[in-house]
Amino acid sequence: MENWVPGFLAAFPGGMATADPEELARNAGDAWLASHLPQAVFYPESGESVVRLVQWASHSGVSITPRGAGRGYVGGCVPVRGGIVVNFSRMNRIREIDPQDGVAIVEPGVITAQLQEAVARIGWFYPPDPASAAESSLGGNIATNAGGPRCLKYGVTRHYVLGLEVVLADGTAVRVGGRTHKNKVGFDLVGLFVGSEGLLGLVTEATLRLIPRPPHRVCAAAVFPSIESAAGCVEAIFGAGLLPSALEIADRFTLERAREFCPEPLPPGQAHLLVEIDGHPVGVDAEIETLLPLLRRSGAEEIQIGRGDEGGELLWRTRRSFSMALKASGLTKLNEDVVVPRRRLVDLVRLGSDLELRYGFPVACFGHAGDGNIHVNLMVDRSQPGADRRAQEALDLLFHRIVDWGGSITGEHGIGIAKERWWPLAVSPEVRTLHRRLKNALDPKGLLNPGKFV
Repeated sequence: MENWVPGFLAAFPGGMATADPEELARNAGDAWLASHLPQAVFYPESGESVVRLVQWASHSGVSITPRGAGRGYVGGCVPVRGGIVVNFSRMNRIREIDPQDGVAIVEPGVITAQLQEAVARIGWFYPPDPASAAESSLGGNIATNAGGPRCLKYGVTRHYVLGLEVVLADGTAVRVGGRTHKNKVGFDLVGLFVGSEGLLGLVTEATLRLIPRPPHRVCAAAVFPSIESAAGCVEAIFGAGLLPSALEIADRFTLERAREFCPEPLPPGQAHLLVEIDGHPVGVDAEIETLLPLLRRSGAEEIQIGRGDEGGELLWRTRRSFSMALKASGLTKLNEDVVVPRRRLVDLVRLGSDLELRYGFPVACFGHAGDGNIHVNLMVDRSQPGADRRAQEALDLLFHRIVDWGGSITGEHGIGIAKERWWPLAVSPEVRTLHRRLKNALDPKGLLNPGKFV
């Protein structure tokens, strides 16, 4: 145990601070492969306790790694240099829901789905919808600028964060933004902290924008003879003037694993497209009347329709099971949330097939076809000789091709440590320098989430 730990435990009695080995192990990793034990864990219960902790850590020179629900895929909350993990699970209160102002004020440990359900009960809507909404926290969503299927129509987390309370690296608490839906006073400091992966400050409160809940939705799930025909249908949907609230695609390997895993039967087919339309009933029904013949002309072999919340959820349950079904295969799932310009969608799914042929392991592609954010999952049997080396070579090829196409190596998960190797590929030297200047200005001692990409 390092020398500072006894002093830390003595400074924060009452159960918020611990060095219990089981607690350390629980806070060592996320949903990715890497883990590293911290020396201690801190469970704050208020913004004031975070201020006191960060002031102590800054004075003592001890590193801090903030942690939400630990559902990230890039090792973003792995305390790679030990120190203190700040676990926000006890700061889990929805402080206010105000339909008149269209805002909710929340602590960072609130689970995303809990806020969505709370505002839905009074007819309002918080659209950001990561696949892990039932498990992920709003603080983690803010740290990674999380997205999800509804990004196509409604945008990502950044578009719903109006204000933040943030504790800086020296323990100073600042409020940026507010509860108004427009605010142009000074720099966009809210945007600076959203997506900053815990490297610039610790969020202790968020003011989030709410919108009226769409009164009706209809989902159409279509199976296609090939992933190329399903991907080609995406442009046809936009060409017809439709803007779905979600537009999700899945390939053959994903569907095969889902058929083994899901209790609901999936029709036979090589590819799957899920389209959701929401809004007022008359408008939704008119758009569905346009959509159905378009799906058939694009090659859809069978179409299932789910109307309203209950019918739609039956189809969404299958979609949300894709990641779990792939994990249940027993292979190691390397989930890469790449983004390409939409015109490259067919090229991307073909690249997945090429990687499979070249490197000898399955590649499962599914995700948000409407905005080009496809999860390319390398399904690796790590017990095979050379599997890790071949996986790295495959990722090198994938990311170089994505960047050549004008795409992004991550759309939702962030860089963390999993994608640090490709950080220089993704952005220019000048942009990397700008990141370092911002980091040095706000965290000159380098104590916040150290060992990550900046």
